[in-house]
Amino acid sequence: MHIITQARIIEAREKWPHAANALDAWYRVMKGYQPSDFADLKRLFPAVDKVGKFCVFDIGGNKIRLIAVVKFQGKKWYIRAILSHKEYDKGDWKEG
Repeated sequence: MHIITQARIIEAREKWPHAANALDAWYRVMKGYQPSDFADLKRLFPAVDKVGKFCVFDIGGNKIRLIAVVKFQGKKWYIRAILSHKEYDKGDWKEG
């Protein structure tokens, strides 16, 4: 899978160093994984939920949330945001 954009992972690692290993692990796994649909993705990563068009991943023992649009047919992940729970709960990421 092609992940757009890895820069958000790098920024999140700097912002939340305690979750850096978990973010790196997520990136490595998802980069090499090609799920056919959401159910297939959920089998590999049980801590993912579907919220509208977004896939929301709990990362690092539920410390942060990674929000992405997954194009299963096109084999692309579009990372919209990586947020703390407080930022996530505001819901601003849903706009646009």
